Amino acid sequence: MRVAILGAGSWGTAFAIHLNKLGFSVKVWEYFPENVSIITKTHRNPLLPGIPIPPAIFVSNDISEVVDDCEVIVVAVPSHTVRKVLKGIKGRTNGKIIVNLSKGIEEDTLLRMSQVIHQVLEHPYNMIVTLHGPSHAEEVAREIPTCVVAASTDMETARFVQEQFMTTYFRIYRTIDIIGVEIGGAIKNVIAIAAGICDGLALGDNSKAALITRGLFEITRMGVKLGAWEQTFAGLSGVGDLIVTCNSRYSRNRYIGEEIGKGRKLQDVLSGMTMVAEGVRTCHTVHQMSKKYKVSMPISEQVYKILFEDKSPREALIELMTRDPVEERHSLPEIL
Repeated sequence: MRVAILGAGSWGTAFAIHLNKLGFSVKVWEYFPENVSIITKTHRNPLLPGIPIPPAIFVSNDISEVVDDCEVIVVAVPSHTVRKVLKGIKGRTNGKIIVNLSKGIEEDTLLRMSQVIHQVLEHPYNMIVTLHGPSHAEEVAREIPTCVVAASTDMETARFVQEQFMTTYFRIYRTIDIIGVEIGGAIKNVIAIAAGICDGLALGDNSKAALITRGLFEITRMGVKLGAWEQTFAGLSGVGDLIVTCNSRYSRNRYIGEEIGKGRKLQDVLSGMTMVAEGVRTCHTVHQMSKKYKVSMPISEQVYKILFEDKSPREALIELMTRDPVEERHSLPEIL
């Protein structure tokens, strides 16, 4: 099988290595020519240190050279660049399955990534699969056992990706709840920033556990409002991805929160990072979504105020802890 991967970041590179091991012909498109040169000459990606890139993986800055003769296209660019990148391949995707790895919600339009793909390319929605779950690139590249979920409105399309991409160390489940999988994969990054703030404030295990649990409820509340299945959020792209992102040393979103909890400002933290932390942009879109759909998301709202309104993390914590007492599953039954 011939696969084109758009994006040579850590996850795009790790996924290219994974597919190469399966015997697929893999081509990768990278935006920056200088990165193409580094990867081609050294067979290494600085964003994925210590991992060799097989010479058989072709890397190019020419997107048509990568996409034109492929059978499957994998989208692995940051979510805020998906629309712009896809405009470069419009008219070249007929009959091809598109696999989305990007996690996020587009600012202002509030579209999920599969919706952006469908809109820009006018591609059949049942030929789009989102592959999400607790899957840090560093661990997948090292063949550490990982489980993810393939989501598509067409179960057979999801099954195709499941059967073609699964290995002994990379297990794939399938579902038709693409809404729930994408909402879980996006909003968990906002909760991960909050979890990092907990770490930065040295609040302890009780606080972190409460944050993750109530954060999952916020994600579920929004997802169900948008038409997702409640049970999806008890799965890999819900609680699974949330756990790993809120706790892992690899999590860029958790790191940002931790540094802010220690007293640093957002722009100062971002200026020292080379990789994208999706949660910062997603926090802004979640703020827009909660207002538009009238969904209560108190943790996400406090993260928004900390990031964009310079609110004190400790002040935000006090406000969260002193809200009016409610039932544990407050408001979810009202929208089911």
